Amino acid sequence: MANVQINETISPRDIKTAKAGCKRRRFSELAIKELNELLTHYPDQKSAMLPALWIAQREYGGHLTREALQEVAELLGQPRMDVEAVASFYSMYNFEPRGKHHLEVCTCLTCGCVGAYDVLNTLEKRLNVHIGETTTDGEFTLSEVECLDWCEAGTVIQVGNKYYGNVTADNVDVLIDDLMKSNEHTPVGLADDIVKVMLPVVEKK
Repeated sequence: MANVQINETISPRDIKTAKAGCKRRRFSELAIKELNELLTHYPDQKSAMLPALWIAQREYGGHLTREALQEVAELLGQPRMDVEAVASFYSMYNFEPRGKHHLEVCTCLTCGCVGAYDVLNTLEKRLNVHIGETTTDGEFTLSEVECLDWCEAGTVIQVGNKYYGNVTADNVDVLIDDLMKSNEHTPVGLADDIVKVMLPVVEKK
């Protein structure tokens, strides 16, 4: 399958020139290389939309802007509205900026029965935010999510690429204190890890 081209005249080899001429383009040379490799595993460009969106989420700092959706659409040769429709169907894609640490608290049956809502209430008070909001310092975003599939360790919180189990209203402050000292487990890091899982053969140089 032919490599992706940004438009009729610009190829991955001159991506730097494209970025200089159009501020909204953020796909790096590595991102183009990854996308080209992805396309060899799918029957057509449209089928690679989900992994392409993960690359975009990483390249655009952890969330999908209007420009990110447009860039994916152009790279895959698809209408932007189709890309937006796919991305908006899944909660894993962020349409708004997230804090450095995105706290996704499971409140499904098992976690709910062992104190998930107490954890949420404690987090709201500690961070001075409500569900769906980001702290004023940009450090944390708080979300309520469906089952994270670690029911024996409820309450479970996902933070980027890491799960924390057996979280309670009594120990969640310790978790927050630890995260405030950490630059890991970010939305960008999560997107990058997912891309790496899909493309273990693509090496960063």
